[in-house]
Amino acid sequence: MPETDNGSVSLSTSVSGIATITFYHPAQNSLPAALLDDLTEKINQAGNDTTTRIIILKSGGDRTFCAGASFDELLQIKDKEAGAAFFSGFARVINACRKSPKIIIARVQGKAVGGGVGLAAAADYCLATTFASIKLSELAIGIGPFVISPAVIRKVGLPAFSQLTIRAIDFQTAQWAMEKGLYNEVYPDVISLDAALDTLTGKLASYHPEALKGLKEILWEGTEDWDALLHERAAISGELVLSEFTQNALNSFLKS
Repeated sequence: MPETDNGSVSLSTSVSGIATITFYHPAQNSLPAALLDDLTEKINQAGNDTTTRIIILKSGGDRTFCAGASFDELLQIKDKEAGAAFFSGFARVINACRKSPKIIIARVQGKAVGGGVGLAAAADYCLATTFASIKLSELAIGIGPFVISPAVIRKVGLPAFSQLTIRAIDFQTAQWAMEKGLYNEVYPDVISLDAALDTLTGKLASYHPEALKGLKEILWEGTEDWDALLHERAAISGELVLSEFTQNALNSFLKS
């Protein structure tokens, strides 16, 4: 991936119909608003392409999968409308994954924090390495994982979600994430992860497209209200980010 200050999102589709969406940002694959919008656009584009059979969602680099929201951008938010608009970017990405007619496989090569955990949870199936520990750090900076919580709870259940949110400064291991249901498979390194990913997506791409579409619909039954729900949650986060507590916490983090 090209190393630009603004990051990038790319989409490529193989002859067998495997669409790979790759997002990258030099700050540990964090997600500013522009990248969230690009990610939503690419997910929709791949999902609406009749040649696409399966979607892979991955990030660039060999280390962090996704550090979540861009702290630099959070500090630039000056009113609750702008705050709600920023967090709605995560809502749109999750809803794009949910409503896509194609099965989405997430490749999590490294740590996932905050919104990064939400991305993994929004996928239909998730492959990770042992280095892919997870953390929901929002409470420690004065906000909460309100937008991503429906997706995360759907995967790991309320008790595990409670542990993640309350132990806000502690990473949980990839093995823990697999035991709780966020990850479906965990591999010792990126090489074995990619080999397994190639095998899995190759098999899935050979299956009946309508059967895959029907499975996708079953997997997301009961989430029809998420368009409104996630945007309501975005407004909560958008207001909290303006607090003095959160602004001080973000500044302290960036200075550390």
